[in-house]
This record gives sequence, structure tokens and C-alpha cells, in this order.
Amino acid sequence: MMKRRELLAGGIALGAVGALAGCAAPKVRPAIAPASADAAPLRRIAFASCIDQNKREQPIWDTVLADQPDLFIFGGDNVYCPVPYSLANLRRAYAMAVEQPGMARLRRTVPHMAIWDDHDYGSNDGGAEFAYKGESKTEFLEFWKVPANDPRRGRDGLYHAQVFGPPGQRVQVILLDARWFRSPWKVTDQRNAPGKERFVPDTDANKTMLGEAQWGWLEAQLREPAQVRLIVSGVQVVTEGHGWERWGNFPLQRERLYKLVAHTRAQGVVFLSGDRHIGALYREEAGTPYPFYELTSSGVTHPWRDAVEAGPNRLGDLFKEQHYGAVEIDWDAKALRLAVKDIAGAPARSRLIAFNELEVRT
Repeated sequence: MMKRRELLAGGIALGAVGALAGCAAPKVRPAIAPASADAAPLRRIAFASCIDQNKREQPIWDTVLADQPDLFIFGGDNVYCPVPYSLANLRRAYAMAVEQPGMARLRRTVPHMAIWDDHDYGSNDGGAEFAYKGESKTEFLEFWKVPANDPRRGRDGLYHAQVFGPPGQRVQVILLDARWFRSPWKVTDQRNAPGKERFVPDTDANKTMLGEAQWGWLEAQLREPAQVRLIVSGVQVVTEGHGWERWGNFPLQRERLYKLVAHTRAQGVVFLSGDRHIGALYREEAGTPYPFYELTSSGVTHPWRDAVEAGPNRLGDLFKEQHYGAVEIDWDAKALRLAVKDIAGAPARSRLIAFNELEVRT
């Protein structure tokens, strides 16, 4: 396993903010070592989303820390901005998150990355139309202590990527911003009907998930050399069978994503998503250059225990208790395992995937 000191020495610091709303910030040391010949490879990455700062009991952090991940990815809804939105309300949410001891310990001791979803963005199911996204972005950058020279401070949105490890053992983490540029969803005509709960597919060619600037950036990222690529999207990507937020609501945009992976011949793509308050694994082959797997982990504080939905491309049942996700890489065996881990750290759902299954064949 990667030595903590190797990750904490230099690089991109991603930690807690300074004082927020009068709350003193904990000392934060994590920094992420970039890819180099001398860098140790990542072997265990933990991932989770949906963290309500008002729920003070968050025992899952102790489980995650005991698992000793080399990297933790905060996948969105990292705080919940109270409704109605105001800058004061968002700042108050971040201030409460600073005080949560388990989350603070993780951010102090484990290298980490973060992207937002709708509730830390500030608008439930929100997209490009949200009027206060600029001020929400400023608070995000401060809370996660993004350096002054980071590209995210000088462009729209929060998309970001990082490559870790030596040549031949490189992991690329791509954080997509599925909020800042996203066009409005098509609202359902049968609210709460199975498969049409909130939204329905929209084939309007003028609508976008990522915006052209982010699409161009993503193509460049997929051309970077890496053996494993973790593409993080708050909104589920390959998942079928429900009418909540998902890439399938813009089928032309999802097709564009699949074709981009094929066009760039990017190997090793696995999707990580949150938002849904459930844990699950998915596999899709229709229209993809190789089987696409997705790990959804969304339930740090409040999983949806009554969730029921069709899962035509889901691997097994929904997991509806507190959990986190894990990507465990065996470089010698050239394989990775995706897992949904329960409060005890045991795999509740898992799938072993050989690297050669994640290669463009044509």
C-alpha cells in the first residue's frame, strides 16, 4: 500500500478551509503526489457521497479510516445547503462540516479529491440555470483549499483531473462537473410513476451535460496515458430503469461520451457516481467500446432504505444501508475490484474486473 508520507509530501493540497463562520479549521496536511517514475501506485481508493452535516452521528468514517485508502474521493453532496438557498446558509453548512470529527480526521490524514453535486452546488437537481453558482463555487474552492494557481479558479465549473503512480501503473481520476453547464431536464408527465419519477429522456440535440469547453477538456484527458481511469460523475452514467437524474435523460450526450472513449481508445474506464442514496454496481455493453462498469456509492449519512427500482443493467440488488465505495487494484494480477462496503467494512456488493476487459477491441 502507498505510504502516507509519500502522498503528504508536496503536490496539490486539498483540505479543509480556514475559519468558516467563526469556526476554527482543523490542521489539514493532505497533498497528492503527481504521477512520476518514483511515485508509488494507488492500490485502494475509497469513494462516497451524500453527507448531511446536520446528521452528527457519522460512524462510517471510522470504517473508512480503518480500511486505509491511498486516496478518498468525495463524489458530491458533500454538504447540504439549507433551502431556500443563501450564501449564509451555504457557509453555515460548510462550517458544520468542519466540526464533524470523523470527516475532519479523514481530511486531515487521507489524501483526497472532491467534486460537487446538486446540494453543495446549491440547487436541488440544478443545472446551468442556477443564478448563484458562482458564489457556491467560491465557497467550494475555499472549503477544499484549492490552491490559488489551480486552473479551476480561472475557468467556469469545477471539472478537474489528476494522474497518480509510475508508468505502467497509472490511475487517472477525472472529476466531471455535471451541474455548471448542464441544460434543463425534461420534466416527467407522470410524477412518481416507476421509471418516470421526475424526468424523462430528451433527444434535443442542443442540450448538453458538460458544455463544449468541458467536452474538449475531457477528450484531452482521455488521451493521457493511464491503465485505470476513474470517471466521477455525481449523476449516474450507465444506469437504466429509473426517472431520476441520470445521463440517460440526455441519450445523445451519453452516446457522445461512449463514442469519445472509443475514439480516444482510452482503456480502463470505470464510472463512479453518487446522488441516489443507494449503493449499487452496474454493467453496460450496448453502444460501448467495451463493457462499462459503474459503482454508485451514496449513503454516508442517509441511505434511502425504501428505494425500489428496476435495474435492467444492475449487478445484484440495491444496497440500502450506510456504506462507501472502494476500488481495489491488484497490479500484479492486472485486475481491479469494485465494492460497496458496509458499516463494518465488509463487501456487500463486489465485482472483480480484469484490465483486459476494459480495452477498446476495434
